[in-house]
Amino acid sequence: MTDRVIVAFDFDGTITTSDSFRAFMLDAAGATRFALAALRCLPWLIGIAPGWSQRGPTKARFLLAALGAVRREKLEAAAQRFAQTRLLDLLRPEMLVRIREHQALGHEVVLVSASPSVYLRQWAPTVGIETVLASELEWRDGVYTGHLAGRNCWGPEKVARLRAWWGEKAPATLYAYGDSRGDREMAQLANYAWIRGEAPLPPLLPTGGFGATA
Repeated sequence: MTDRVIVAFDFDGTITTSDSFRAFMLDAAGATRFALAALRCLPWLIGIAPGWSQRGPTKARFLLAALGAVRREKLEAAAQRFAQTRLLDLLRPEMLVRIREHQALGHEVVLVSASPSVYLRQWAPTVGIETVLASELEWRDGVYTGHLAGRNCWGPEKVARLRAWWGEKAPATLYAYGDSRGDREMAQLANYAWIRGEAPLPPLLPTGGFGATA
């Protein structure tokens, strides 16, 4: 039986204090273009909470409205700048400590987020996270199309991404850290789950510790 321990962290609101996508778009587009894009996308943005519009397509639509058909290298340069500057102000120090504690025990830490991977993949290696499962932007000939490539990595899709990633090497123990409705399914899959504001942090077990196969 495998003794693999996987730790799945949501990003926004869990590792960060606020929404990183909003901060990234403000940084990449500037306040004026951000505001104009918000006005153009207002019907879809206000429809997210009551379920009238879908989160993923709305996020993709907003990025297109703010930045246009941006080239991949330009957006990746903006993502790298954001990951090295503005994003650092959003991080929760106590959650960075928790990540390091898991890593010190030999656990595999993976980031599972609905935010675009374009800046998460810039940030993750700086804290020793090798795997990022996130929403992917669609590109055609190196230009952003205004759509996501695949599903928005939220809710049930987080579980689907995790299962596809580990394949036949399912963990003996799965930890999951989240903060919202979009993390519920991932929390239900885990042996040890934590949703911000609902319970104390779970106990830390060494690799080879006690837990059922997820």
